[in-house]
Amino acid sequence: MDEASALVLFSRGQDSTTCLAWALERFDRVETVGFDYRQRNRIELDARPRVRAALAQAFPHWGRKLGEDHLLDLAALAEVSESAMTRDVAIATRADGLPNTFVPGRNLVFLVFAAALAYRRGIKRLVAGMCETDYSGYPDCRDDAIKATQVAVNLGMATRFVIETPLMRIDKAATWRLARDLGV
Repeated sequence: MDEASALVLFSRGQDSTTCLAWALERFDRVETVGFDYRQRNRIELDARPRVRAALAQAFPHWGRKLGEDHLLDLAALAEVSESAMTRDVAIATRADGLPNTFVPGRNLVFLVFAAALAYRRGIKRLVAGMCETDYSGYPDCRDDAIKATQVAVNLGMATRFVIETPLMRIDKAATWRLARDLGV
């Protein structure tokens, strides 16, 4: 496995774009992966290539490091979830206190598919924008959930992946500062 490469879970949102810049500063080769789960905010997926191109143009030293982009079809998530992210319903808080934008297991599924792709590509590091501090109540954004997923993919694939979550302990204001400090 290649220690100098990373695979960034990249939706094109603020958090994943910051994580992409973070990875480009640290690794020699950085690939990206996005997931189409029939989400309502499809505009982010459609903008991914433009954001990648803009980063490569504005930061030529990053552009040389930017590897392939992958888009995985995970339509099954929309089929099994009743969420404001996958259905045309108003955003609200559910009876259990979670926002109805929660797609059960979404980040866990993303990480497992990213690990499978990384395995095939010879990449050891996965970079993801989950944040426990500012996570909207999603249980699969908690550090414990990410650590448990890392253990599971390592055991299940007999590989030593490292899941990097540079935003895990910071709030949105600190994420904006990190993006600014990286120049994006």
